[in-house]
Parts: sequence; C-alpha cells; structure tokens
Amino acid sequence: MRLALIANPRSGTAPDPKALDKLLGADGAQVVTTPIEELTGPEGDGLDDESLVAALRTLRAGGAPDRVVVAGGDGSIGPAALLAAELSVPLAVLPAGTANDFARAQGLPLDLAQAGAIARATGAGTRHAELALAGRRPFVNAASAGLSVAAAQAARSHKPRLGRLAYAVGAMRAAATAESLRCTVRCDGRERFAGRAWQVVVGATGAFGGGSEIGGTDARDGLLDVAVVPAGSRVGLVRRAYGMRCGRLTAQDDVTHDRGAIVEVTLAGRAMFNVDGELCRCDPARFALRPGGFEVVVA
Repeated sequence: MRLALIANPRSGTAPDPKALDKLLGADGAQVVTTPIEELTGPEGDGLDDESLVAALRTLRAGGAPDRVVVAGGDGSIGPAALLAAELSVPLAVLPAGTANDFARAQGLPLDLAQAGAIARATGAGTRHAELALAGRRPFVNAASAGLSVAAAQAARSHKPRLGRLAYAVGAMRAAATAESLRCTVRCDGRERFAGRAWQVVVGATGAFGGGSEIGGTDARDGLLDVAVVPAGSRVGLVRRAYGMRCGRLTAQDDVTHDRGAIVEVTLAGRAMFNVDGELCRCDPARFALRPGGFEVVVA
C-alpha cells in the first residue's frame, strides 16, 4: 500500500509529520509526505492548470499512490480531494483541524489513531462525496459570506485556548456587532434573492462553523444548496443560530433555499467569503460542483 500524505502542519491540532509517518506506516504501508504548501502555494488560492499538473507530478514521483491521505483541517481537504480525484484514487482523512466539520458530516472518526488505522487498511471501503469549486478553489463543506466571515475573524485569537468552542465565541461577537450585507443570489441563472442578508451559505455537505449545518443537502443529487438568511433584528439571530445547530436552517420559513448546478453570488463591495474555514475573496463568486466528485475512505 502506497500512501501519498498531504500534511498541513499549521492546522489546529496537527501532530508532528514524523508521528503521522509512523502512524500510517504501522502495517508496512509506504508513506510519502508532501507539505500542502508545496502543492497549493502559501496562499492556497486554488490550483490553476499549471500548478495542478505540477502537484500531480509531485504526488506521482516514485510511483503512483494507492490512496491520498490528508492531515489537516477542513480547508486542507478540498485541495487534497481534487488531487485524489485527478489521480483516480480515494482520499483518507486524518482530522487535524479545529472544527473538523467534514469528518463529522461524514461520520469519520475524530481520533487520529482510529483515522490512521482506516487510512492504511487495505480492506477499507469508500463512500462518494461531492467536491465543490469556489472559482478554482476546491471545497467540501460550505462557502459563506456575511456573519460567518465576521465570526471566523473573531474566533481566530481564541482557537489555541478554546479549540472548537472558539467558533461559538466568534458567532456571538459577530451577532452583536457585524452588519448585514447587500447581495444578489442566482441559481442556474435564476435570481433567487436580492437585498440585504445576514448570511449567504453555498453548501456541499452544508456543514460549517464547528458543528453547524444548513440542513437539506443531498450528497447524491449533483447540486449545490444555497441558503440566504435575510437581514432583520439581531434578536432574531438566536433563532437562526438554533436552526444551524440543529441542521434545520433551510426549514425556516423566511430563509431562501434553493439548489442548482451553478450558484452565483454578487456582493456589494469586495466582501470576503469563508470557504471551509479559510477567509478569501471570490471574484467572481461563482460556485459549481466538480463532475464526478471523489471517493472518501471509510471503515
């Protein structure tokens, strides 16, 4: 078994790369480790055609891998999933981030020893998963604008001390101080929302923010989900928070929910997006699914 390990040592709970090599090689697997920055660049903006070819060449050096393994947070999984799909091999996940929303959404073990045992197991099964693109940046959970960006910014300084709870602290601060944004949302060319909103979420799994979900997503329908929370009173954000924690945001009557192969979001100014926990600008903000998705290794 040859494993191509893509490691992000800057992720929230990332162990030493040597410890990962030992974990994955416990049953005799051959492990070749590549830091994620060598594949995506320090900014991680996405993989254009030239950098994609170079990254695939790096992962094939010395022999094609049987699996790609990613050790990092949610923001590391998208690029690794794209590379695994291009190599036509499954992706195993070692959740080493702060939130690990993808692992939770997929029911994967959060314990690294258990995840490592699955990653190196020759008889492990696979499950299909959708892979979305924000422009050329791959993601697996959600891309959002509005309160989630403010919450992520507020949570940053608390992550080393509070871990996953930092997202709750960030959400409370965002709810108290952030402003709504003006946006237009189109699904497959149809305008679905135009006005002020607290939040716009484009979802694959729909998981985000350390355990929240928009709800209503279907990993088999070949479509992205979009949820728009209209602007209103700050007091009403309590109901929104409850809906997200219960995975029923899209079930709230005044939340715009739709599905489409292509979702386009136009924001006033140059607002930021939170793409699987990574803050970036998406210009243009065009979201689509990569045909074929990818296979994730499961027990």
